[in-house]
Amino acid sequence: MLWVKTFHILAMTSWMAGIFYLPRIFVHFVEGQKAGEDVRRLAIMASKLYGFMTIMALFTLALGLWLWLGYGITGGWLHAKLLFVLLLIGFHLWCRRYLQRLKANQLTQSGTYFRLFNELPLLIFVPILIFVVLKPF
Repeated sequence: MLWVKTFHILAMTSWMAGIFYLPRIFVHFVEGQKAGEDVRRLAIMASKLYGFMTIMALFTLALGLWLWLGYGITGGWLHAKLLFVLLLIGFHLWCRRYLQRLKANQLTQSGTYFRLFNELPLLIFVPILIFVVLKPF
């Protein structure tokens, strides 16, 4: 079971790296576009990163389910964690909508908006980390 946990953490770390970086690509895209720069490469990068982070999200969720089935449901902390995992999945899908708009050249939000948007996953991830490590209830 420790190997499953190890790969769960590895997949989650990779997923979170993508979750944190994709909005930065959005920032550079809208600011570069506003400055008249060629931003086509950023659209390609964003698409490839989204594909990678989606695969890592699926691995994270599958391995998490395996752990859940192996260890059982133990305590309220797990329910709270799962609520925040659902929020993280929602953020992931929200990024997908922005990616689709980026590809269609219809991304109208500002760089400042996406800088703030980039902070949301941290607000979701910190409680998950606290629930997993401290198991407060």
